[in-house]
Amino acid sequence: MIFVEDSKVFDVSEIMSVPAAPAGYKSGFVGIVGRPNVGKSTLMNQLVGQKIAITSPVAQTTRNRLRGILTAPEAQIIFVDTPGIHKPHHQLGKVLLQNAQIAIRSVDVVLFVVDGSVVAGGGDRFIVDLLKDVEIPVIFGLNKLDEQPADSGAIDRSYEQIVNPQWPVVKFSALTGEGVASLQQLLVDNLEEGPYYYPPDLVTDQPERFIMGELIREQILLLTREEVPHSVAIAIDLVEEEPKITRILATIHVERDSQKGILIGKSGTMLKSIGSAAREQIQKLIEGKVYLELFVKVQPKWRQSRTRLAELGYRVEE
Repeated sequence: MIFVEDSKVFDVSEIMSVPAAPAGYKSGFVGIVGRPNVGKSTLMNQLVGQKIAITSPVAQTTRNRLRGILTAPEAQIIFVDTPGIHKPHHQLGKVLLQNAQIAIRSVDVVLFVVDGSVVAGGGDRFIVDLLKDVEIPVIFGLNKLDEQPADSGAIDRSYEQIVNPQWPVVKFSALTGEGVASLQQLLVDNLEEGPYYYPPDLVTDQPERFIMGELIREQILLLTREEVPHSVAIAIDLVEEEPKITRILATIHVERDSQKGILIGKSGTMLKSIGSAAREQIQKLIEGKVYLELFVKVQPKWRQSRTRLAELGYRVEE
């Protein structure tokens, strides 16, 4: 694969040194699907062993198909974290649903994750419907084992009534890690023999700029909660690496002036809090000192415009 940056031509194979896999090695792509806020991103971070996907108590946090790479002695698993599947209410929602459906058709194994602390709902039944005709292995995962009541019989039965009885079932907690090793082994068992797709030390195929933008968006979700829900997009305008510090300029796009006011806060206090918290996370990502400057810009109805969505990085995946 060839790509161009700043008029220079690079060959990915020269940059990413991928060794030959040993005999009998397994590899493949696992699509993590489920309704919003069931813990898919937390699970991928737990499996990969590093934070690459943002999490928050707000539903529909994940927007892009984010790949996390786990390289174990016996297999390399590429996790595809998809947006929570739900009925779309705007153009952005339609794009996210299409991308989740495309992910289901383009992986080797599907991991269907539900919130195991509550009974099955209409959103879970909708996903079961989407998966009924897939011809690849489907693993059914009940997350939030740490939140399950002592008597979980009613919860278990509600899922037994809707899922395919042929699907292997595993309970786990993405938050504490309980049961995740069993889940990982089950995924490996369902993969075919294959090569390393990525260098063994890589944990994601997303560029640093994308992760930086997601870390800023995460802090907005955490600090503003329902006040500025999902009408926020981040553009990383500039990254300058100096010997002792990395300077980052980013723009936060919102849809209304009122949202801009909330993000800035009285005398700029909210924007300062968002920037400070995001800077700490980005410093962990790049393992170095960061100067982060944030701007807020109003883009009316950007979620309804395919052009605006494309400019901000939200396209239907191929």
